[in-house]
Amino acid sequence: MESKYKRVLLKISGEALAGEDKFGLNEEMLKKVALQIKEVRDMGVQVAVVVGGGNFWRGRTSKNMDRATADYIGMLATVMNAMAMQDACEAEGIPTRVQTAIEMREVAEPYVRRKAMSHLEKGRVVIFGAGTGNPFFSTDTTAALRAAEIDAEVILLAKKVDAVYSADPEVDPKAVKYDELTHQEILEKGLGVMDSTAASLCRDNHIDIHVFGIAQEGNVMRAVCGEKIGTIIK
Repeated sequence: MESKYKRVLLKISGEALAGEDKFGLNEEMLKKVALQIKEVRDMGVQVAVVVGGGNFWRGRTSKNMDRATADYIGMLATVMNAMAMQDACEAEGIPTRVQTAIEMREVAEPYVRRKAMSHLEKGRVVIFGAGTGNPFFSTDTTAALRAAEIDAEVILLAKKVDAVYSADPEVDPKAVKYDELTHQEILEKGLGVMDSTAASLCRDNHIDIHVFGIAQEGNVMRAVCGEKIGTIIK
């Protein structure tokens, strides 16, 4: 199998890292993701990772808390996931660096674009934590922003659901699966793939998005090789 891309950004939702537990971190799931990253890296593909924080905290669900405070708590949750992901990767022999948008030098490097690109060129996996460092922006927007900054060719959107559907397939059995969409359709149809800020950013910077399920082994490799799994947004 041959890779279609040279540099990719893998976006993993916090829920995906929780696995069947639905909350916190599932070590089996972390190992599964790490092994998939290793497969792709061993092909010579440069891999950056953005992790969500929904397995620990969802700021949107708190009714009484100040929105900015809730978002900052969410950013700290993503750092916990980034550190756990780093540990899982290094257990598989993958050199890894965590960079955070909010400085916490004792546990990670601060985000510096040129440094991140230098790590990638040296074959290290770079995991971005703490979102964009700003409230009111999701980790999907972080993925779009970092992908544009580091010149990634595609965002691999690894989710619990295996593709983009017209509605939540777990709730609506009549939900239709999409194989291919445009960024504009995501915005117009209001599909919950990623928020409108992230979709617009990808559209304006011509970044393709490949949505697929992370639970099935080998899916990251399939996506990197351009196989028709999940949904491709271009």
